[in-house]
Amino acid sequence: MSSVTRTGLVALLGHPNVGKSTLFNKLTRTRKALVKNEPGVTRDVLIENADWWGKNFRVADMGGLTSDPTGFSPLIREKVLGFLKQADLLLVVFDGRAGLMPEDKDVIRAAIQAGKPFLCVVNKVDRHQESDMVLTDFYELGVDLMPAAFEKDFNIDQIVEWVLSRLPDERTEENDDLRLTIVGKPNAGKSSLANRLLGEDRMLVSPTAGTTADAVETEFVYNDEKFVLVDTAGLRRLGKQQDGVEILSGFKTREAIEKSDLVLLVVDGVQGLSHQDARIVEFCLENHKAIILVVNKYDISKEERESFRDWFQDHLEQKFHFFTDIPLVHVSALTGYGMGTLMNKIADVKKKLSVKIPTSHLNKFFAEVIKQTPSPVWGTKDVKFYYLTQTQQSPPSFIAFANHPEGVTPAYRRFLIRKIQEKWNLQGIPIRIFVLPKGGARSDYEN
Repeated sequence: MSSVTRTGLVALLGHPNVGKSTLFNKLTRTRKALVKNEPGVTRDVLIENADWWGKNFRVADMGGLTSDPTGFSPLIREKVLGFLKQADLLLVVFDGRAGLMPEDKDVIRAAIQAGKPFLCVVNKVDRHQESDMVLTDFYELGVDLMPAAFEKDFNIDQIVEWVLSRLPDERTEENDDLRLTIVGKPNAGKSSLANRLLGEDRMLVSPTAGTTADAVETEFVYNDEKFVLVDTAGLRRLGKQQDGVEILSGFKTREAIEKSDLVLLVVDGVQGLSHQDARIVEFCLENHKAIILVVNKYDISKEERESFRDWFQDHLEQKFHFFTDIPLVHVSALTGYGMGTLMNKIADVKKKLSVKIPTSHLNKFFAEVIKQTPSPVWGTKDVKFYYLTQTQQSPPSFIAFANHPEGVTPAYRRFLIRKIQEKWNLQGIPIRIFVLPKGGARSDYEN
């Protein structure tokens, strides 16, 4: 458990491509929101902490409001309007270069209906120009206006001052910081699963692949335990990424995996496992991340294939021959089937990730294992192990001290890991063993 401060939430509002994501990145001092000269890049609610002058608040970047009836726009509009009630303050953004647009009046109406304090900011105003000339078109909205140029940092400080002067008081809560990252191929049902876990429609759900463009973080509680859930963009093979948004999203998904404690790999049970799913698992294992395989659409799969579970197990052993003991749960994000089983599996993996084994127990076990299977030979000498101890890392990692660390082969290392997993019921957990010379520096060899 860790102490987390709950701070005010500032939502960014405006029609597409006015610069909301740029402002989000400036306020949070991150590059978490995708910035591209293309309307509709932001499709989910993206929330990040901001820290200015010793005070903290959260910023929410949302999809642009538009009356366009095609594409993602109706979904985005529904999400944005529904989310405004959770915000404490609104920053309404306009495009000074484009001038007043019909959508801007709709945006103002939405801000007024939300009943929250709001500041109207006209972006893309060159500080060398007369601001009043640029703002002229917007005066008919009947609201106070602040000129700004986000990319040039013009008036960012003034925006922050407005926010800080109106923030609600902070409050501190205890939070479990286990990070669950949902990954998988496009349209496998990741956002539907996220919504089912959260109990609300925070993520856009559409039959069109690529609806999620950002890695979106949300906290939720289950059985009095708190989690951070990260929904990511679908990962395609590099050769199939069709545009810059997909490529940028792929980088963000990989970054989210690297920061996660536990990865939920969602696959479509109807389509089965693919080479790309195997590559995602390999990437997770390379980064020593625990994984649960979530087989979605069970309600459809069992109707289309007889003895589906048995078939899928055989299918898994063929596709994931390098990790056949991966934890697996069958679910239906649509109906809610298997969600309790999934949460129980998450709790089980979480417990395994935090297991602590006394050094005395490890060394008793180590001695017994070495007696059963002789240690490897380095040159003309036997590799002699001195003792084994656990590190502070998660997933569980161990250090073995030996006279010739370079003589410990990958095969023998895998053998030791398998024995540790069997002894302490850690199957499916990506354990590592580092080998060090006694009293020396760490060997370059590790699993």
